Amino acid sequence: MWPFPKNQQSEAKEQREYYLHAKDYIDENEIDVLASKIRWTLQHSFEKEIIFLCIGSDRSTGDSLGPLVGTMLKEKQIPYHVYGTLEEPIHALNLEKVLKQIHKLHRDPLIFGIDACLGNEQQIGYVFFKEEPFIPGNALNKMLPPVGDLHLAAVVNDLNPLSPIQSLIDTRLYIVINLAKTITNIITRAVADDKIIIKDECSSEGLSL
Repeated sequence: MWPFPKNQQSEAKEQREYYLHAKDYIDENEIDVLASKIRWTLQHSFEKEIIFLCIGSDRSTGDSLGPLVGTMLKEKQIPYHVYGTLEEPIHALNLEKVLKQIHKLHRDPLIFGIDACLGNEQQIGYVFFKEEPFIPGNALNKMLPPVGDLHLAAVVNDLNPLSPIQSLIDTRLYIVINLAKTITNIITRAVADDKIIIKDECSSEGLSL
């Protein structure tokens, strides 16, 4: 969970950012465009083992996006390792331990992070794909390391600078579930391509959280 930057982005950074607005009705073409970009990125990362790392807590509505997506991806049985579900969430208290175990279990992993973020009222409902790490917990001033190589983030609510925690408490569950379904749909389409080289044949050893 981190605040979405409101300042003007540099041209170089904009080239690595793609987004859509998860409205009640989403044009299928919008989902396909974003899924195609993710598919292309994964196809060109075939030397690495792809890991989906879904960060958040099931004890906070606004921060539950990651665990919801992780659970949905598991139910879809995508052919990659997924860490972070409603049953076994990954959050500030166990993130560093989980990252160490991921690097121990998986050779040269490409970590695809999924997390919620806070922005302004106009940004609520947007899903962003960025080809760069992210810093979970930044909106709550938590000192956590940058995570991953790529990430999808969704703006679940506006940021109350005086009380970010209140922003999470006040987040509508409907918005979070709708965003989780949209992200799951995007990823499912992105990996449903025979051209992607699956490097997920090793045993899936669970993490002790």
